[in-house]
Amino acid sequence: MSDSPRDLMPGAEGLRPDAGAAGSSGHVVIAPDKFKGSLTAAEVAARVAAGLGPDVATVALPVADGGDGTVAAVVACGFEPVEVEVTGPVGEPVRAVYAWRDAGTGTSPSGAGAADVPTAVIELAEASGLRRLPAAAAASPQASEGSENSEGAGPGPAAHGGVELAPLTATSRGTGELIAHAVRRGARRVVLGLGGSACTDGGTGMMGALGVRFLDAGGAELPPGGGALRALEKIDTSGLLEIGGVEFVVASDVDNPLLGPYGAAAVYGPQKGASPEEVELLDGALARLAAVAAHTHGLVGAIEHDDVVRPMGVAGQPGAGAAGGVGFAALAFLRAEIRPGIEYLLDLLGFRDLLDGARLVITGEGSLDEQTLRGKAPAGVAAAAVKAGVPVVAVCGRRALGDEELRAAGIEAAYALTDIEPDPERCIAEAGPLLERVAARLGADRLQVS
Repeated sequence: MSDSPRDLMPGAEGLRPDAGAAGSSGHVVIAPDKFKGSLTAAEVAARVAAGLGPDVATVALPVADGGDGTVAAVVACGFEPVEVEVTGPVGEPVRAVYAWRDAGTGTSPSGAGAADVPTAVIELAEASGLRRLPAAAAASPQASEGSENSEGAGPGPAAHGGVELAPLTATSRGTGELIAHAVRRGARRVVLGLGGSACTDGGTGMMGALGVRFLDAGGAELPPGGGALRALEKIDTSGLLEIGGVEFVVASDVDNPLLGPYGAAAVYGPQKGASPEEVELLDGALARLAAVAAHTHGLVGAIEHDDVVRPMGVAGQPGAGAAGGVGFAALAFLRAEIRPGIEYLLDLLGFRDLLDGARLVITGEGSLDEQTLRGKAPAGVAAAAVKAGVPVVAVCGRRALGDEELRAAGIEAAYALTDIEPDPERCIAEAGPLLERVAARLGADRLQVS
């Protein structure tokens, strides 16, 4: 078995099954997420295709759920990478990439033909993520598979291998700079993937990069970070970048509100380095942001812009607490719509069109566990495929779900690297060759490949 994956030719041409493959009665759609710490989603797809062999017609569609790896996945599917120097979470310059697609190429998120408008896919973690903190290169590559998009029960500060966390001062400004670059380039749809953020600033850094000023009682601009929002007195939106013709979509499965025991500070602050006292401070600071946003400079209406009455307005909306409150800023200032991450991205990439004539879908991620069942990519892929009547199996690094749990999620079987290699360190270090072997076993079981 080769240790090098077959070329999959990213882009529209790479999304067509190999018509010359023999011995098949329909193509196989390979739609995995990344194996965190070892393989990107595109590399997983390539290794699976190589393991199945040349006699199986395959079409690869690397996927993501809006969290870490989203830009890489959509670039592998034909979007153009755009690299920009932006402000990192603690103020240092970083090189970040977003994905771009012109109008008239690919498919629209509704699945109705060609993409209707120029579209940018922006991943917060690229500019404002924990991995962008100083010394991030020293962080453990075996960090928990966790839920980058949900930010769920991820690793605490120690899991980041000496990264200097900045819970009170980290900023989302770089994410706003990516948005500004895309809008000035002509984007009419901006898809924001939220997850893996280093900051709890309520999205004020992001909005600052778009021209909004957050002022204290003396009219001075507040310094970066969520801690400074305790002194917020006024929000000046007069310099906001012209975004009137731009549709903003937050691709996320986070359902946390901005404030309270299930809010951005309480749930996610500790993994960004916040002590219990700092969590309390940040929650109060975010409450101040929500209160001022509700009453100054035209934002009174914005807090209920979707006409749904909620006790805390936008601050109480599911998803407002995503990425340290960036979800709140997207809702209140950008009038964004929150869509389930994997569901929206599958539409954006035209996944359902690829199911026509397919005999099997192979999905997967590094760890199939309880997080998988809560809106992660494999569950979303399986739901869409089952709806179309196509059976689904999964590949993974390790499996922590029983057969009944998998079947309830629409996954008929799962093939793990640990099935053939019990040493987790070797599974990470040799993930590619091991995955080819697992895929060969899958092909023999499910596709009668000899």
